[in-house]
Amino acid sequence: MSRPVRWTYAFVDRPAAHLDRAGAFWTAVTDTRLSAFRGEREEFVTLLPDGADACVKLQGVADGDGGAHLDFAVEDVPGFVEEARALGAEPVALHDGWAVLRSPAGHAFCAVPWLGEAVRPPVVAGSRVDQVCLDVPPSAFEAETAFWTALLPDWPARAGSRPEFHVVEQPAGLPIRILLQRLDDEPAGGDGAGGAGAGQVSAHLDLACGADVDAVRARHERLGARLVARHPHWTVLRDPAGGLYCLTGRDAQTGGLPRTGS
Repeated sequence: MSRPVRWTYAFVDRPAAHLDRAGAFWTAVTDTRLSAFRGEREEFVTLLPDGADACVKLQGVADGDGGAHLDFAVEDVPGFVEEARALGAEPVALHDGWAVLRSPAGHAFCAVPWLGEAVRPPVVAGSRVDQVCLDVPPSAFEAETAFWTALLPDWPARAGSRPEFHVVEQPAGLPIRILLQRLDDEPAGGDGAGGAGAGQVSAHLDLACGADVDAVRARHERLGARLVARHPHWTVLRDPAGGLYCLTGRDAQTGGLPRTGS
């Protein structure tokens, strides 16, 4: 029996040495304030909006430039973990009340207790953090897509707007959805969004900006981001802490594509 996900968090993973930079940038982008730091190394912090429930957190990591991952808030953490294991996930760490797992292709995600979160943060300055994009090597794409579709059976799954995309869309009211992107090649690093070592899945945040991508980009650059690449439907930026993320032309209110709402 499926354990429904009650809330989702997008985690911005950044080098611990640059966590202050990440906090200053992402609170400005999302019009939030930082919670108290927590964890054994004070590596976790939540971005708190006014009048809504948080859905973005930061984590200081020891290695690399960081990326992103998802936390799934559920009422039955052990049950969710067992279902994920049955579908091919590997437990990494079982804590008191929460757990870290890896998908079959190696992407880390967490199961955490649902604490009653229900109010989605608003659009801020024309954009909203609403998607974690998993960048998946071709050899793992089919299995990874099958895993996330099976793990989240009440999340509508469909082909995306491009052949290399597959969307696992959150139910109404939840703040963060999943996009799986099939890479062209087995990755060996690089400067594009989601670069990773060979055979690994990496992830980055996407912000929906509607028709305001250029205006949002300019604002983010004023806040310290750096332009990496422009594509017809998205723009890649690097934040002041060194992590990559994308601005997309999807509607910031609905997450749908321009003019179609799909």
